[in-house]
Amino acid sequence: MNETELLERLDFIEFRQRLLFDNTDLDRLFFEYEITRKQSKEILNLFASMRKSLEENNELSDMRYESDIYEIVPHLKGDYHFAEFVAKHLHEDGRYQEVFEALYSDNPKYKTYLQK
Repeated sequence: MNETELLERLDFIEFRQRLLFDNTDLDRLFFEYEITRKQSKEILNLFASMRKSLEENNELSDMRYESDIYEIVPHLKGDYHFAEFVAKHLHEDGRYQEVFEALYSDNPKYKTYLQK
């Protein structure tokens, strides 16, 4: 293992330790799916970008969102549950709520959840 790989591995371990310490639903999800610190930041940047897009009165597509997630975390390509869980956990934490609602308000699975 070269120095770069070693540093990446150390960062991954330290990030996972932070996830365990903070222990939110989103942290547990990232831990379970082996998301790196870099991927975590890219996911949050994606949500910030989607929020900005909504502020500019653009519509969001759940299929586009999931495609963007797969680009960030290619090892999860096709796992739409991960994409939904990220958005839902952020919504539950009071973060990017408008993004979740724009993506999934028409999804029958989330009708009851969103009415609460």
